[in-house]
Amino acid sequence: MFSGVRAGLVSADVLRKEQQELRKHEKSNKHLAEESRHSETVFRDKSGRRRDLAQEQLEQKQKAEAEAERGEQARYIDDQDLDQMLREQEREGDPMADFIKRRKAKENKEKEKPRYKGPTPPLNRFNIWPGHRWDGVDRSNGFEQQRFARIANKKAVQEMAYKWSVEDM
Repeated sequence: MFSGVRAGLVSADVLRKEQQELRKHEKSNKHLAEESRHSETVFRDKSGRRRDLAQEQLEQKQKAEAEAERGEQARYIDDQDLDQMLREQEREGDPMADFIKRRKAKENKEKEKPRYKGPTPPLNRFNIWPGHRWDGVDRSNGFEQQRFARIANKKAVQEMAYKWSVEDM
């Protein structure tokens, strides 16, 4: 079997011995499992030597920076970087410069959630203003309003009763 014990009809003595051997084997391998649980993964190259990933990433970054610094040797008419750079340049006396500035400012501004621009809405229990999540329409049957009115009325009556009771003191 896969577990290392015999299959079929086995006597109690043989079974006990096999169980003891299995326990002994598990105990001897337990410390290895603990060690491997907290160890870091080792990456190796084709020849079997350890790879230093941090060093490799640093080299790749330096190589990419050097390549970006070098740039292309020749510029062509359909070069997108050149085209973008020329489009972004501001020229003196450009009649569309003001329009482009406003459009860029509008694009760069963070997208805002739509805000409610209307009369003050009725308060709701969460104090949420109408906007993109709620249109401000009260669709309740009035139960909450009545309940809060009753609670406020009860509190006012209790306060009046208390003041009346301590008035003579």
